[in-house]
Amino acid sequence: MWYAIIAEDTANSLEKRLAARPEHLNRLQILQNAGRLLLAGPFPAIDSLDPGPAGYSGSLIVAEFTTLEEATVWANNDPFVIAGVYQHVVVKPFRKTLPA
Repeated sequence: MWYAIIAEDTANSLEKRLAARPEHLNRLQILQNAGRLLLAGPFPAIDSLDPGPAGYSGSLIVAEFTTLEEATVWANNDPFVIAGVYQHVVVKPFRKTLPA
């Protein structure tokens, strides 16, 4: 089943985010290589593709896991969680409807 992982950044997280980004992307690449990643990306803190020093306010990942518990464990072990980038993470079951 698909699960949405919705994360909110801590204030002034850009430096921590940039430092942990390679390891974070590596974990996402593993999901993608296994065909289990629907989408992933950050929420810019301002209305811009490149928010510069304004940074990001959080992230959204939609990936396939066997159970909610598995998805939650995976999310809680994200390098952004460990590095203190994320202040809050919610994991919810997600039903993809469109595009078919």
